[in-house]
Amino acid sequence: MKKQIHVYYSGRVQGVGFRFTAEDLANELGIYGWVKNLHDGRVEVIAEAEEQTLNSFLDRLNDSFSRYIREVDIKWLEARGEFKDFGVEF
Repeated sequence: MKKQIHVYYSGRVQGVGFRFTAEDLANELGIYGWVKNLHDGRVEVIAEAEEQTLNSFLDRLNDSFSRYIREVDIKWLEARGEFKDFGVEF
């Protein structure tokens, strides 16, 4: 079943390649949505895919950036089908 995640990452997550790695992983896994830096230093991700695919995405981001991530706030929602690709928002 397709799901949507709304995730906030905090820590030293800006300026370390987080957004572009998230974009590469999402495109590799067929995930739709976006990632962007927030003014308060966090990174926000909204992504839609099958639940198992989203879990793989989250695990791989965590593995790549565990030394920079201090906190992760994840909300699981029903997919809305509102995205056609995955990109970095500015």
